[in-house]
Amino acid sequence: MGIQIAPSILSADFAKLADEAAAVSNADWLHVDVMDNHFVPNLTLGMPVVESLAKAASQPLDCHLMIEDPDRWAPGYVEAGASSVTFHAEACRAPIRTAREIRAKGARASMALKPATPIEPYEDLLPELDMILIMTVEPGFGGQKFLDVCVPKIRRTRALLDKHGLDLWIQIDGGVSADTIEQCAEAGADVFVAGSAVYAADDPNAMVEKLRTLAQNAG
Repeated sequence: MGIQIAPSILSADFAKLADEAAAVSNADWLHVDVMDNHFVPNLTLGMPVVESLAKAASQPLDCHLMIEDPDRWAPGYVEAGASSVTFHAEACRAPIRTAREIRAKGARASMALKPATPIEPYEDLLPELDMILIMTVEPGFGGQKFLDVCVPKIRRTRALLDKHGLDLWIQIDGGVSADTIEQCAEAGADVFVAGSAVYAADDPNAMVEKLRTLAQNAG
């Protein structure tokens, strides 16, 4: 698939989500942050909004579950219309079973790691996944500053995937902008979540293309 850009609707206007999805029509994915005010200190949206957005958006939905008990809830987001569902390693009690349930329902299964969570303990379950999400901010709020301390983890993750010959995507989420995307692409990331950088731009579609070009040239 090469470089992919997934604008985050966390930075969009929630009063007109269908219009905000249309404003980034050239994006590869629409990233949907689901927060429960328990796993992270913020509350966003849930399954009914995902279901409505899936009907309105032309892009496939990439749902990032920042919630407790994702083992219970993740399969339901596939049924609601998500094409990719990400659960957090720190919250999931049965990651292999949950990943298999997501895949069995027809979506891509992804696992997210907070900045301080290493990739190495999860090496053996990588074949059960389609994507690894490396958080480059602490999850819970948009508009945070990129944590460059996470870049070496991107490199280590890419090395593990190469070691096992796995075709997993590496997604980056947090502080992604024209100033930070190149170092992540160079380290091995290929899917980029960008919220405020895209939706605060005068032309969101043009910013999506700019980010894609920067990452392609750096990768």
